[in-house]
Amino acid sequence: MQEYPEIVVLRLGHRPGRDERMTTHVGLTARALGADRVVFPDNAGQSRDTVADITDRFGGPFDVELTDSPRATIRGWEGQVVHLTMYGERVQDVETEIRSAFTGGEPLLLIVGAEKVPFDVYEEADWNVGVTNQPHSEVAGLAVFLDRLFEGRELDRDWADADRRVIPMETGKRVEPADSEPDSA
Repeated sequence: MQEYPEIVVLRLGHRPGRDERMTTHVGLTARALGADRVVFPDNAGQSRDTVADITDRFGGPFDVELTDSPRATIRGWEGQVVHLTMYGERVQDVETEIRSAFTGGEPLLLIVGAEKVPFDVYEEADWNVGVTNQPHSEVAGLAVFLDRLFEGRELDRDWADADRRVIPMETGKRVEPADSEPDSA
Protein backbone atom coordinates (compact mmCIF):
# COMPACT_ATOMS: atom_id res chain seq x y z
CA MET A 1 0.00 0.00 0.00
CA GLN A 2 1.29 3.48 -0.79
CA GLU A 3 2.62 5.68 2.02
CA TYR A 4 0.02 7.85 3.73
CA PRO A 5 0.00 10.10 6.79
CA GLU A 6 -0.76 8.39 10.08
CA ILE A 7 -4.26 7.18 10.90
CA VAL A 8 -5.04 6.63 14.56
CA VAL A 9 -8.31 5.18 15.83
CA LEU A 10 -9.37 6.36 19.29
CA ARG A 11 -11.91 4.25 21.15
CA LEU A 12 -13.76 6.77 23.30
CA GLY A 13 -15.14 4.87 26.26
CA HIS A 14 -15.03 1.23 27.30
CA ARG A 15 -17.43 -0.52 29.66
CA PRO A 16 -15.64 -3.54 31.17
CA GLY A 17 -17.68 -6.70 30.92
CA ARG A 18 -19.93 -5.18 28.29
CA ASP A 19 -17.59 -3.84 25.59
CA GLU A 20 -14.69 -6.34 25.60
CA ARG A 21 -15.46 -7.92 22.22
CA MET A 22 -16.57 -4.67 20.60
CA THR A 23 -13.46 -2.77 21.73
CA THR A 24 -11.26 -5.64 20.54
CA HIS A 25 -13.05 -5.65 17.19
CA VAL A 26 -12.53 -1.89 16.83
CA GLY A 27 -8.79 -2.55 17.15
CA LEU A 28 -8.77 -5.55 14.81
CA THR A 29 -10.78 -3.68 12.19
CA ALA A 30 -8.50 -0.64 12.45
CA ARG A 31 -5.46 -2.91 11.96
CA ALA A 32 -6.90 -4.94 9.09
CA LEU A 33 -8.23 -1.96 7.13
CA GLY A 34 -5.32 0.44 7.08
CA ALA A 35 -4.98 2.34 10.36
CA ASP A 36 -1.53 2.61 11.94
CA ARG A 37 -2.48 2.61 15.58
CA VAL A 38 -5.41 2.26 17.97
CA VAL A 39 -5.70 3.96 21.33
CA PHE A 40 -7.97 2.38 23.94
CA PRO A 41 -9.03 3.73 27.33
CA ASP A 42 -6.79 2.47 30.14
CA ASN A 43 -9.45 0.03 31.39
CA ALA A 44 -9.31 -1.92 28.08
CA GLY A 45 -6.09 -3.83 28.77
CA GLN A 46 -7.54 -7.18 27.73
CA SER A 47 -8.51 -5.75 24.32
CA ARG A 48 -5.03 -4.24 23.96
CA ASP A 49 -3.41 -7.59 24.70
CA THR A 50 -5.61 -9.42 22.16
CA VAL A 51 -4.94 -6.92 19.36
CA ALA A 52 -1.20 -6.95 20.12
CA ASP A 53 -1.20 -10.76 20.01
CA ILE A 54 -2.96 -10.81 16.62
CA THR A 55 -0.46 -8.25 15.31
CA ASP A 56 2.43 -10.40 16.53
CA ARG A 57 1.04 -13.49 14.81
CA PHE A 58 -0.43 -12.05 11.59
CA GLY A 59 1.88 -9.09 10.99
CA GLY A 60 2.03 -5.35 11.12
CA PRO A 61 3.09 -2.71 11.50
CA PHE A 62 0.35 -1.74 13.92
CA ASP A 63 0.53 -0.28 17.42
CA VAL A 64 -1.99 -0.53 20.23
CA GLU A 65 -1.88 1.76 23.24
CA LEU A 66 -3.81 2.62 26.38
CA THR A 67 -4.50 6.14 27.61
CA ASP A 68 -5.86 7.47 30.87
CA SER A 69 -7.14 10.56 29.04
CA PRO A 70 -8.78 9.94 25.66
CA ARG A 71 -10.06 13.54 25.64
CA ALA A 72 -6.46 14.82 25.94
CA THR A 73 -5.60 12.71 22.89
CA ILE A 74 -8.25 14.61 20.94
CA ARG A 75 -7.20 18.03 22.23
CA GLY A 76 -3.52 17.35 21.53
CA TRP A 77 -3.99 15.87 18.06
CA GLU A 78 -2.01 17.64 15.33
CA GLY A 79 -4.04 16.81 12.26
CA GLN A 80 -7.66 16.32 11.26
CA VAL A 81 -10.24 14.74 13.56
CA VAL A 82 -13.08 12.59 12.23
CA HIS A 83 -15.77 11.50 14.68
CA LEU A 84 -17.75 8.53 13.37
CA THR A 85 -21.34 8.85 14.57
CA MET A 86 -24.77 8.09 13.16
CA TYR A 87 -25.65 11.76 13.77
CA GLY A 88 -22.98 13.13 11.42
CA GLU A 89 -22.87 14.27 7.83
CA ARG A 90 -23.32 11.49 5.31
CA VAL A 91 -19.99 9.82 4.52
CA GLN A 92 -20.69 10.03 0.80
CA ASP A 93 -21.05 13.82 1.10
CA VAL A 94 -17.71 14.44 2.89
CA GLU A 95 -15.40 11.57 1.92
CA THR A 96 -13.76 13.47 -0.96
CA GLU A 97 -12.97 16.44 1.29
CA ILE A 98 -11.57 14.18 4.02
CA ARG A 99 -9.54 12.11 1.53
CA SER A 100 -8.12 15.31 0.03
CA ALA A 101 -6.94 16.53 3.46
CA PHE A 102 -5.52 13.09 4.23
CA THR A 103 -3.69 12.54 0.94
CA GLY A 104 -2.49 16.13 1.20
CA GLY A 105 -0.48 15.17 4.27
CA GLU A 106 -2.86 15.63 7.21
CA PRO A 107 -2.82 12.75 9.72
CA LEU A 108 -6.27 11.57 10.80
CA LEU A 109 -7.64 10.76 14.23
CA LEU A 110 -10.78 8.63 13.90
CA ILE A 111 -12.97 8.64 17.00
CA VAL A 112 -15.41 5.82 17.69
CA GLY A 113 -17.54 5.90 20.80
CA ALA A 114 -18.81 3.24 23.16
CA GLU A 115 -21.17 4.99 25.51
CA LYS A 116 -22.85 8.35 24.98
CA VAL A 117 -20.30 10.71 23.43
CA PRO A 118 -20.02 14.12 25.14
CA PHE A 119 -21.12 17.05 22.99
CA ASP A 120 -17.72 18.74 23.07
CA VAL A 121 -16.31 15.83 21.03
CA TYR A 122 -18.73 16.82 18.26
CA GLU A 123 -17.48 20.40 18.54
CA GLU A 124 -13.77 19.45 18.54
CA ALA A 125 -14.08 17.20 15.47
CA ASP A 126 -13.31 18.61 12.04
CA TRP A 127 -15.96 16.24 10.68
CA ASN A 128 -18.76 14.33 12.35
CA VAL A 129 -19.42 11.55 9.86
CA GLY A 130 -22.36 9.18 9.65
CA VAL A 131 -21.99 5.86 7.87
CA THR A 132 -25.77 5.77 7.47
CA ASN A 133 -27.84 7.76 9.90
CA GLN A 134 -29.30 4.58 11.37
CA PRO A 135 -28.28 2.73 14.53
CA HIS A 136 -25.44 0.28 13.80
CA SER A 137 -22.12 -0.97 15.11
CA GLU A 138 -19.14 1.34 15.51
CA VAL A 139 -17.08 -1.50 14.03
CA ALA A 140 -19.20 -1.42 10.86
CA GLY A 141 -18.92 2.36 10.65
CA LEU A 142 -15.13 2.21 11.04
CA ALA A 143 -14.80 -0.52 8.39
CA VAL A 144 -16.93 1.31 5.83
CA PHE A 145 -15.19 4.62 6.50
CA LEU A 146 -11.67 3.18 6.11
CA ASP A 147 -12.64 1.34 2.94
CA ARG A 148 -14.08 4.52 1.41
CA LEU A 149 -11.07 6.57 2.54
CA PHE A 150 -8.61 4.17 0.86
CA GLU A 151 -10.96 3.36 -2.04
CA GLY A 152 -10.32 -0.35 -1.49
CA ARG A 153 -6.52 -0.17 -1.69
CA GLU A 154 -6.18 -1.30 1.95
CA LEU A 155 -7.37 -4.76 0.89
CA ASP A 156 -4.11 -5.37 -0.99
CA ARG A 157 -1.85 -4.49 1.94
CA ASP A 158 1.31 -6.52 2.54
CA TRP A 159 1.97 -7.61 6.13
CA ALA A 160 5.50 -7.50 7.54
CA ASP A 161 6.86 -9.68 10.34
CA ALA A 162 3.96 -12.14 10.24
CA ASP A 163 4.34 -15.58 11.81
CA ARG A 164 1.28 -16.83 9.93
CA ARG A 165 -0.61 -16.09 6.77
CA VAL A 166 -4.09 -17.01 5.67
CA ILE A 167 -4.29 -18.72 2.28
CA PRO A 168 -7.38 -17.52 0.36
CA MET A 169 -9.57 -20.46 -0.66
CA GLU A 170 -12.99 -20.95 -2.19
CA THR A 171 -13.91 -23.32 0.65
CA GLY A 172 -12.17 -24.40 3.81
CA LYS A 173 -9.63 -22.69 6.03
CA ARG A 174 -5.89 -22.72 5.65
CA VAL A 175 -3.27 -20.92 7.71
CA GLU A 176 0.43 -21.51 7.07
CA PRO A 177 3.68 -20.31 8.56
CA ALA A 178 4.54 -17.04 6.85
CA ASP A 179 7.94 -18.29 5.75
CA SER A 180 6.56 -21.31 3.82
CA GLU A 181 6.46 -21.35 0.03
CA PRO A 182 2.96 -20.81 -1.41
CA ASP A 183 1.51 -23.68 -3.46
CA SER A 184 1.42 -23.11 -7.17
CA ALA A 185 -1.90 -24.98 -7.43
